[in-house]
Amino acid sequence: MATTIEVNKQSVKQLLETGKNQKFVIPEYQRPYAWSDEQIQTLFDDLVEYTENNSESTYFLGTIVSYENDNNEQEIIDGQQRITSLFLLLRALYAKLQSMQETDESKNFKSQIESALWEQDELTAKVDYEKTLIISKVMGDEGNEIFSKILVTGKSEEGAKDNYSSNYRLFVELIEKYATAQPELFYWFIRNILNKAILLPITADSQDTALTIFSTLNDRGLALSDADIFKAKIYNHLDGKGKADFIEFWQRLDEEASNANESIQKLFYYYMFYLRAVENDRKTTTPGIRKYYSQNNFERLYQDGVMENLKTILNLWLVVNNRTEIEDEPWSKNIEINQVLDALASYPNEFWKYPVVIYYLKYHTEENFEIEFLVFLKRLFAVLCARYIVTPTINAVKSGILNLNAEIIKSVTPKFDFSEIDEKELKDNIREAHRNTVRMILKVLAYQHQKVLLPEKWEIEHILPQKWQSSYFPKNSDTEVKELVEHIGNKIPFEKKLNIIASNGYFMKKKDSYDRSNVKILLELSKENTDWGLDEIRERDIRISDELFSLLSEWGLNQVDECEPVVKLITIPEERITAYKQFIQMFNFEDNNESRDQFLTISN
Repeated sequence: MATTIEVNKQSVKQLLETGKNQKFVIPEYQRPYAWSDEQIQTLFDDLVEYTENNSESTYFLGTIVSYENDNNEQEIIDGQQRITSLFLLLRALYAKLQSMQETDESKNFKSQIESALWEQDELTAKVDYEKTLIISKVMGDEGNEIFSKILVTGKSEEGAKDNYSSNYRLFVELIEKYATAQPELFYWFIRNILNKAILLPITADSQDTALTIFSTLNDRGLALSDADIFKAKIYNHLDGKGKADFIEFWQRLDEEASNANESIQKLFYYYMFYLRAVENDRKTTTPGIRKYYSQNNFERLYQDGVMENLKTILNLWLVVNNRTEIEDEPWSKNIEINQVLDALASYPNEFWKYPVVIYYLKYHTEENFEIEFLVFLKRLFAVLCARYIVTPTINAVKSGILNLNAEIIKSVTPKFDFSEIDEKELKDNIREAHRNTVRMILKVLAYQHQKVLLPEKWEIEHILPQKWQSSYFPKNSDTEVKELVEHIGNKIPFEKKLNIIASNGYFMKKKDSYDRSNVKILLELSKENTDWGLDEIRERDIRISDELFSLLSEWGLNQVDECEPVVKLITIPEERITAYKQFIQMFNFEDNNESRDQFLTISN
């Protein structure tokens, strides 16, 4: 079915008057009104400048994207902030005109503004001030009622600090000052706002089309997210009491997610991978989350436990991102689990996250979860780390991860469908580790020497500095030295503050800073060495590659999963089946195991 849109340039008055036939609605999933006083001032100043320049050209205010919803309303997808501000501006202008001595001009413009703000009797044009042409339904926003009251009464509560009240008072103040300073231009100012300021309404045939247009056009701040759409869908699906509880839960979850450097949008994304695993969906193509959740009229959003599952997923990221201990979840205090998760957090892409989320969500309430989770995480790290070191691309693990996701649902000890890694190839690649893998490698090595997490702010220290004097290595070419300086054997974790102090000095000059470090692997290296050169780098290259391969093997690299018993089918010749049937008929036996054994004994 073809998508259709209507685009028709209109003045402010022309556009707002269309609200008489189809009321403007700011839907539940939109964000609250958020224009600042600076944005209000800018809009007003621009309109004043346009008026004072006495320009005959039109003044473009921007686009309004909407679609006609099931209630025959113009549902605003984009332009909510702008159209709300214009309604407030016109209401402030109307209040000013009411306070002035009536003239032909004031009477004219009051009539024009009435037509743009309120419903009117079709025969008498009598204004119904209680029925505005716009309504805000933003979920959980107390400002909806405040906005409506301002448009009805032309007044804001004294001391109110919400954006509707603050911006309305600012408009009133700016209008008063301008009308006093420029009385001869004031009516031209109103005329320009109503009839010369132009909006570009884009009316789509569906919500999806309108959202697509919005996503294409929007480049101003935060875009309307898929999570905002999901919020409205779930909200509208609930009853009155459920709606109030949902608003509170959503707002709390949103705040906690932000504090964990995540978002509700991201939580829905993780949850999609869990649902796909439950559905045994192993396809490597990842659907857009709105497309995924919108299938079958958003039925996945209405299943029991969706919001609770999002909260559970967030608990995982509170541990990973914030190093928070979760009450009643002992695993979150387990230092080994935290260290493996921290090492995984430096994996070069996000594919490690999906099996971890699925495993946690599926099994976190099991009695032996802490032990099983650690075993799973170690094997996951071993497989992904080795695979990326050998083949540093997303595609190296993508299909394996999607298969693993589905296997996790089937068993607490899932099968890992990844090809075997060659020992020599892995060790060679460790020595000249790809830059995207270095941090991950250094973390897991460091954690074999200490029982606490590394500091949150640490840097990759080049023990032999990246800038060296050629005279220091007279027998080696600059190319050889430059290559060795970037080997894994020359790199180690080091606190950022101490690294700044140590600067680019040679080993003996930096040794004092090393000795003040809390990174044990660095303390040991400083204690065991009095100098550092190319031979030390080569020797440590070998030691690290051996140590890491041994560790990854211990954690499950190249481990062969136990296969399910294979049932071997044997074809029985037709003549044997016929002979058996004749045998049980002859002796009037029943068809059972005893009869079959007797037949086999006789016939063999």
